[in-house]
Amino acid sequence: MKTPISVSVNKILREFSSIESVWLPDDPKNIYVSSVEINRPGLQFSGYYEYYDNRRIQIIGKSEESFLDQFSQEQYKQVIEDFFKTEPVLVVFSRGLDISDIIINAAKKYNVPILRTPDSTSSFTAALIAFLNVQLAPRITNHGVLVEVYGEGILILGESGVGKSETAIELVKRGHRLIADDAVELRRVSSRSIVGSSPENIRHFIELRGIGIINARSIFGMGAVKLTSKIDLVINLEPWEAGKVYDRMGLENQYTDILGLSIPSSTIPVKPGRNLAVIIEVAAMNNRQKKMGFNAANELLEKLGLAQPKDKKSEDFEWDIFE
Repeated sequence: MKTPISVSVNKILREFSSIESVWLPDDPKNIYVSSVEINRPGLQFSGYYEYYDNRRIQIIGKSEESFLDQFSQEQYKQVIEDFFKTEPVLVVFSRGLDISDIIINAAKKYNVPILRTPDSTSSFTAALIAFLNVQLAPRITNHGVLVEVYGEGILILGESGVGKSETAIELVKRGHRLIADDAVELRRVSSRSIVGSSPENIRHFIELRGIGIINARSIFGMGAVKLTSKIDLVINLEPWEAGKVYDRMGLENQYTDILGLSIPSSTIPVKPGRNLAVIIEVAAMNNRQKKMGFNAANELLEKLGLAQPKDKKSEDFEWDIFE
């Protein structure tokens, strides 16, 4: 059975330094949230529980407080009782609101953790959703190497022994940064972005055949490593095959599917004499140029009169830059 991805309340407390624990039924390390969605329970306070999901973090702000103030004391107790008996995973009060004894008692009765933040409801909600999107993002682990080259996140894939780690070391020596070697954790943090990182227990370590395990941070310094990077380009390294036709123009865009997103990719054949580090540097710069609307292959064909120039709209140009 697959274990759902979750984040502990302890991580939420560490991420938001201004937040405070009002009441917790257990150690925050043992309380988990598994939904990226949040809910403001105004409809629930009015008695509407259709489509209500108690796995969502419930955020109570000024609007909810003013709505509850309209009830009589008996109605208020019943509304709070009905809400807390659904056992929401976590309730957060924003704007430093006062929390009544009725709410505290109901939380204790149903073991519902309560937090409070002085931040405004909108700003806290936005920050919390961004945090949950990263922590609870769909993820996979790939065998490969992740480096940042000229600001571009390059995921290097290939069979074992093809030279991924050696290429990464050469790139680090040339001033670029290592994110992960051997195992790369990939997370889909939005509908357009995949972010890669290294498992914490092997972070900054590289295996070099004939040398052994080295620590890139210890040898090359803090400037040679990075914790995470967006995946901008996938490079597949494969042994050179005589007779196989490789793309020499770059007219057709190639893509690799990662967690449902299409990431630009290239296949680079490996054989003695090819400087893979330099090739990957050029691939990174070329990928950035393409995102900015320039394609060298198309320009060459236009100069040779083999293709019609295509006008690129300014709004498309801006969209590609900030992609």
